[in-house]
Formats: sequence, structure tokens, C-alpha cells
Amino acid sequence: MKNIFVIGAGRSATTLIAYLLENAERFDWHISVGELDVSLAERKLNGHARSRAIAFDVFNAEQRKEEISKADIVISMLPASMHIEVAKDCLAFGKHMTTASYISKEMKALDGAAKEKGLIFLNEIGLDPGIDHLSAIKLIDEIRAKGGDIQHFESFTGGLVAPESDDNPWHYKFTWNPRNVVLASQGGAVKFIHNGKYKYIPYNRVFRRTEYIMIEGLGEFEGYANRDSLAYREVYNLQNVKTLYRGTLRRPGFSRWWDTFVQLGMTDDSYVMEDSETMTNRDFINSFLPFSLKDSVELKVRAMLKLDQDDRLMEKLTWLGLFEKTKIGLKNATPAQILQHILEQKWAMKPNDKDMIVMWHKVGFLKDGKKFVTESSMMVKGDDQHNTAMAKTVGLPLAISTQMILEGKIKERGVCLPLSADIYLPVLAELAKNGISFTEKTYPVEEFDT
Repeated sequence: MKNIFVIGAGRSATTLIAYLLENAERFDWHISVGELDVSLAERKLNGHARSRAIAFDVFNAEQRKEEISKADIVISMLPASMHIEVAKDCLAFGKHMTTASYISKEMKALDGAAKEKGLIFLNEIGLDPGIDHLSAIKLIDEIRAKGGDIQHFESFTGGLVAPESDDNPWHYKFTWNPRNVVLASQGGAVKFIHNGKYKYIPYNRVFRRTEYIMIEGLGEFEGYANRDSLAYREVYNLQNVKTLYRGTLRRPGFSRWWDTFVQLGMTDDSYVMEDSETMTNRDFINSFLPFSLKDSVELKVRAMLKLDQDDRLMEKLTWLGLFEKTKIGLKNATPAQILQHILEQKWAMKPNDKDMIVMWHKVGFLKDGKKFVTESSMMVKGDDQHNTAMAKTVGLPLAISTQMILEGKIKERGVCLPLSADIYLPVLAELAKNGISFTEKTYPVEEFDT
């Protein structure tokens, strides 16, 4: 019997745990799930005979070592910053490990030691990063195998609300970690290359430098740039491409509306606001506006943002309750924390709401002296508030790759990304069996520019 230890039973772990349980008998697995709130783990395991729920504190070194020592492989669903201690214990006890997080410098430093012990620490095998890697590399490899010379690469992913559950004027709800949404594009340079020219976007302009994207069968979207697209030149072996641009998808208009919060300073997480506990929503927005004895908060917002009288943005801010005298009740909170608190009251998913994941790649290439573009797109909907598209697309690649490691089908060792054909082909094939697949089309173009 193989023992799988899953650390974390949050929203993104739902499908992962379900897949492992469904296949436990077939592959002779036992699944342990460690979670600070053990009742959360118990609900997801639902009394399965081949499972065990553990009240688990990752900062309890003795408990962490004990549980990892009993496992054959560890799946860490923790925040990225917490993986490293788990990885060190996996190294010490000779255990494989998988995560959906980006490889940190600390994790990368374990590469040599993991190889020496014959271990694989497979990272970035969730959604984004994860399915984006699998599908992009497959597309790139196929084009090159047919003699294509890649010149242009774009990739966008969005966690959105499904059209049938889209019932608010922002056309958005929190379908994953709200804090990550509020802090999007902060903390690093936003840079990419376009037609051979390096481009840089300061944070205060990210949400005004958007790209219009029409995806066949799915409709209209807009995309804003992610932090460092240039890092993917090496990851995807695209050192010579003229355009390399990765970003996030939203419905049209959202980025401009979100930019309001950026310009006012509401997304700042670097300082605590005095008396935040007694502050109201109206006090909060007013704290970023000039003082005036006669002008209302609404008038000051219009003036500061230079809004025309018929601009519908004010309706959206009003709908969020930003001008109401509702007490916030958060002590020693940053602007970003307060904004998140306010948004969560309006952007929460309802019990029967469905989320939606959309991913889109665009690859421009030369072949036989002619220019072509291949577009590849994926759309996945959730079933309900718990069995979400986000949980499916994060959890399934993790579960499938864990299965492959336990079966000895992945030969790579060390700290790895899922970039080789022996990983991406079988994982994508299994994802397709579970309703996660891509639609592709290729057509000639005069230019690669969008």
C-alpha cells in the first residue's frame, strides 16, 4: 500500500482529494489529509475507509516530521511560502513531493540534494502555473515538430464567474483567494516583449494597459499583463521570439473599474489605517479624497477620477456600498484588507453559483515563408460553490501527476517543472477524460500583431 499525505484541505483541494479517494482501491492507496481545522478534512474525506483526517499544524516540527516520515509522497496545498519546510523534511526522509506553486529560490536550492536521493519535487502542476505549462509546451513542441519557427507567444488565464451566475454590474465574483485578487500585479516589475521591444508597466498603469481578446465560442474578454513574462523565454525555450506576453483574463471593463481602487490607494497593503475598527465604508473612501467643507464624497470621487456625469462607474461603486455608513469593524487593517472585506460582502459566490476557468494561448509562427497563428482555448465550469472549476483545474493535474510518480512513470528527478512530454502528454490525456480539454484552430495571417 502507498501512503499519500495531503497537507491542506482548502477550496482548491476538493477535487484533488475526491480523485485520490476514487482511485484509492484501484491503486492500493491510503490518503491522509492534514488540516489545522480537522473538521474540514473530515468533510472532504467523508469517512472513506482508505483515509485519515489529521488535525495538523505545519509549524509543529515534530508532528510534521512524523507524518511525512510515514508517507510515500506528500502533496502540499499550503501557501507557497510554507512549502520549504515540508520539502526539507521530504528530503530528510526520502519522500517525493508535488505542489501547485511556483518554484521559489529556496525550493530550487534543493535540486541537487533531491537528485542525489533520487527524489522528484514536482512544482507548478496546478492551473496557472500548471495546465498553462502542459498545454503551451505541447503546442510549441507540435509546431516545431512540423517545421514552424515561433515568433509570437501570448497566454492568458482567468478565474471568472460563469455567465449563468453573472448577476452583478462588475461581472465578477471571488472564485479563489480574494487577497490574491486585491494584491494582483503588486510586488514585482510588469514586463514583456512586443515586436522585439521590451515593455514595462508600472503598477499604477497595469489595469489601463489591457488587450482586447475574442475567444471563439466563449466571447469577449480583456487581458492585463502578469508580472514577468520574460521569465518564460527560458522556461518555454522561446529565447528568440519577438513577442512574449502572459496575462490575466477578465470581462471587458473590469480592469478600468478596478483601476479606480489602484488610483485612490485602496489596494495598498504596506501600512495600517488608524481607527480602522470604527471606520465606515464612507469614511474609508473619503480618507483618500481631498478635504472639502461643501463637496460630498460622491462629488469628490467624480472630481478626483475626472468622471463625466454619464459615467457608469459611480453606479458600480455605489452598488458595492462604498458610500454607505456601514461599520467596517477590522482592527489595525491595511487599505487592501479593508477593500477586500468590503468586496467580499458583494462578490461572494452564492450556494448554487458556478465559476469558470478560461485559458487561451496564441502562437504565431513562420512556416515555408508564410505566417500562421494557432489559437488554443479551454473553458471549464464548476458544478457548484464547492466543486468549482478552480478546484478541478488545480487539483486534477496534481492528483494525476502524483499517481504517475507513484507508478514510476515519471523518471525526472530533482526540483522539476512539468515540461517534458512524458509528463504533459499523459496528464493532458487524463485531464481530457475528466472534461478539461483544449480547442485549437490555425489560420494564415499578414502580421502577428494583435
